[in-house]
Amino acid sequence: MRLPLLALACLLPLAASSAYASDASVKSRLEARGVKYEIDDDGDYKILISYKSEGRTQLVFVSGATQSVAGFQVREVFSPVALVEEDGIAKQALALLEENRRMKIGAWEVAGDVLYYVIKLPDTVGATELEAAIEIAAQNADDKEIKLSGNKDTF
Repeated sequence: MRLPLLALACLLPLAASSAYASDASVKSRLEARGVKYEIDDDGDYKILISYKSEGRTQLVFVSGATQSVAGFQVREVFSPVALVEEDGIAKQALALLEENRRMKIGAWEVAGDVLYYVIKLPDTVGATELEAAIEIAAQNADDKEIKLSGNKDTF
C-alpha cells in the first residue's frame, strides 16, 4: 500500500503545476496577429492595450485553460474594470445587469473585489476573432472604468 501512495505523492506536484500551464494554441493565435503578451503566475495571457491618444492603458487576459461546457471547450477573455467597494459597484449593479442584456458579446461580472468585463467564447475561434474579442473587452472595460472612476487608470 505504501508504494502506490508514494507514487501518487510524487505525481501530485506535476498535476498541480500543469493546472496552471498556458495553452500553446492561444500563444500561436496571439503571435499570428502580432499581439504582445506575458504569461502571468496562473497561466493566463496578460495583454496591455494602449490607447495612446487618450493616454490610457487597459489590461486584458486570455485564460490559459478552457472549461468544458456541453461538449465544447470555452475560453474566457476578461478585463478588470473597477474595485467593487472603492468604486461603488453595488450601487451600479442593476444598471450593469440591464446593460448586460444589450451586450452582443460579453458581460459584466464580479470576481472577488473586482468588476470585470468577460467574454466567454468557444475555443475554436481563430486568431482574428480572438484578437477582436480582446479589443472588445479592452474597449468596454476602459470605457466603463472612465465612467465609474473618472480619469483614474487603475487597470
